[in-house]
Amino acid sequence: MAFKKLKLYGELVMFSHTLFSLPFALSAMLIAAGGFPGWHKTIWIILAFTGGRNAANALNRVIDRDIDARNPRTAGRHIPSGRLRRRDALLIAAIGTVLLIVSAFMLNPLCVMLLPVAVIFFVFYSYTKRFTWLCHIVLGAACAAASFGAWIAVTGKIEFSTFVIAAANAAWVAGFDVIYAIQDIEFDRSEGLYSIPAHFGAVFARFAAGIMHIGAVLFLILTANLNELGSFFHAGIIIIAILFVFEHILIIPQKVKKNSGLINFAAYNMNQIIGITLIGFTALDFIL
Repeated sequence: MAFKKLKLYGELVMFSHTLFSLPFALSAMLIAAGGFPGWHKTIWIILAFTGGRNAANALNRVIDRDIDARNPRTAGRHIPSGRLRRRDALLIAAIGTVLLIVSAFMLNPLCVMLLPVAVIFFVFYSYTKRFTWLCHIVLGAACAAASFGAWIAVTGKIEFSTFVIAAANAAWVAGFDVIYAIQDIEFDRSEGLYSIPAHFGAVFARFAAGIMHIGAVLFLILTANLNELGSFFHAGIIIIAILFVFEHILIIPQKVKKNSGLINFAAYNMNQIIGITLIGFTALDFIL
């Protein structure tokens, strides 16, 4: 019974999707440290990320529960379907927040000072689709706290490179969130919700997501140049750029008409591969 409950908790916050931003956090950590920073920092950075990410996701499920219940695509989620209660999600959010706070104190004073900013982003982004189509950018910025936080956890200071790798993280997440939102165009319009696809249409949304992903690649190139990274990191950027191209080919309207599941695959599965590619080639750059 306990295992089943834990499984439901993991599904609620999409724990398996940790592969999205954790690679950015770990890559930022390695680049900031010029290699492996030691187990103390590594473990606490991972714990901080895990706590913050899952707290934010749990809060999002609580804040969006009524919207999710009205959307046929999300009505089966855990809170609308009754498999879990609101208090279950709030408990996860509380545990995650405590883990984030403890981890920050175990890292350095700057991490502690910036905790309120992170928490504000975690709460605020869930409300943005109620009043602005820039919600995707806000989500990207919230997720970029992973790489931003990992950098300052290692260095104890904010540098230009901190913003550059965080911008890459933000552009990457915002781009695939725009793709994901394409499948909810009609629902969002009927509910008066805001998103780039709902406001501008699917054609523009695909274009906007492409621009964001081009931006992510350019910010990664700038990160490589600022930090004098080697050939493995550059090779990783090339592979990531190719994967982005493939991701956008998957969401061509003609393909989506034949298989609507391609949007979900492009937004989730492809970007898990991109995340693994990033951390894999960043690690190789320092190991070899």
